[in-house]
Amino acid sequence: MSISPDGFSVAALAAGIKSRSLSPVDVVESCLERIGRLDGRLHAFVEVYDKEARLAGETADKAIRSGHALGPLHGVPIAIKDLADVEGRVTTGGSAIWRERRAAATASLVQKLIGAGMIILGKVHTAELAFSSFGTNQHLGTPWNPWDPGTHRTPGGSSSGSGVAVAARLVPCAVGTDTGGSVRVPASWCGITGLKTTIGRISCHGVLANTPTLDTPGPMTLTVEDAAILLDVMQGADSRDPRTLTLRDSDPMPTLKRSVRGLRFARLPTTDLRGVDAETLAAYDRAIEAFANLGAEIVDIRLPCSVREYGDASGRIMAAESYALYAQIVDNNSLLLDEAVRPRVRAGAGISALEYLEALALRQDLRRDFARAIEGIDAILAPTTYTPAIPIADVDQGTTAAFLTRWVNFLELCALAVPTGLSQAGLPLSLQIVCRGGDEAMALRIGWAWQNVTDHHKIVPPMAR
Repeated sequence: MSISPDGFSVAALAAGIKSRSLSPVDVVESCLERIGRLDGRLHAFVEVYDKEARLAGETADKAIRSGHALGPLHGVPIAIKDLADVEGRVTTGGSAIWRERRAAATASLVQKLIGAGMIILGKVHTAELAFSSFGTNQHLGTPWNPWDPGTHRTPGGSSSGSGVAVAARLVPCAVGTDTGGSVRVPASWCGITGLKTTIGRISCHGVLANTPTLDTPGPMTLTVEDAAILLDVMQGADSRDPRTLTLRDSDPMPTLKRSVRGLRFARLPTTDLRGVDAETLAAYDRAIEAFANLGAEIVDIRLPCSVREYGDASGRIMAAESYALYAQIVDNNSLLLDEAVRPRVRAGAGISALEYLEALALRQDLRRDFARAIEGIDAILAPTTYTPAIPIADVDQGTTAAFLTRWVNFLELCALAVPTGLSQAGLPLSLQIVCRGGDEAMALRIGWAWQNVTDHHKIVPPMAR
């Protein structure tokens, strides 16, 4: 039974399985059929676990029919970014040098997904060492953004395969990770929903690190409701990741569909919008107007630093920590490594221990200043990226696509990226809803209100039809 791309959301599939109008076998087969038909061009998947997924679908179907459902997501497929370990499977981290790196154990977040009855369809591509906001990968290949059949455009990174796989309806949802925008940038350029969670919200145990201080996994989905559903499954304390022990679980469902009337949203300062293209700005302005019409109060705000200044400080931490992790790889010129990634990681060699500690101390000071500046504000609204996806041939590897996202990680906030329409060229535009650390429920509530009055998230890319 083939499932229409219009009915590919997690919530719709879960409802179909619950009502018995769909079976997990149907859902798995529909995904595998689409992968087989489309992924030769899209290149989202590193490896497809087709035999195991079919067996899991049959097992889920029997369990559900016998009254032994594990929960509402039992039988729903998901793809895993190729940073998270699955026991016995290869985790390349986007690097050709790790083609044979088999995991000895399964990452905590993957264990949670399996425990909820979800079916792992396979691993999807990432930029090498998760260090490219454009999503390019020199040696393992760059996924093709499904919104432009004629031009190979940036999928966004580093969760490039996750963004493409969800946008093209190869799978209803995927795991991403975000150190400076790696969930939100591909969500923006691929026209999907991406939740950057608070640091410590979801365990990083068993996930290859880029910058341990800033790394955080998150769901990449078609809808805000799907992101809320997956957050509920993926979150939770894990003794193997001490950062998760400091946060209480967030329950986004009770408030998800509340009105935004009476909430206060701040515009990003005009100076931080310099360089954002006209169509992206116009979509941003329309979103702000729509929220005002829904009863939210829109205010201006002065931040202690520009988002670029926060991002630059974040970049120093990223370079120092990634170099500490991967110096033996990037300093060995005989190893096959992406020519754009090697200098990014090597930049950390020039950061002294004193400079690194000073950057961490500065981060704490700036977080306190920022918290004071946003008192009484429920969310900051910002574009997610400066432009729609650009041709791969036009990428300047000496810069980043994450200027509007890095500050969120640096200040330990959470954020949701949602589609805001298409450019004249038919490419997705995106809004970023930034909330306090720990307040994913608020970001999701605001995002749901947006998607309740718009249809942008329902548009199917040309290469997925």
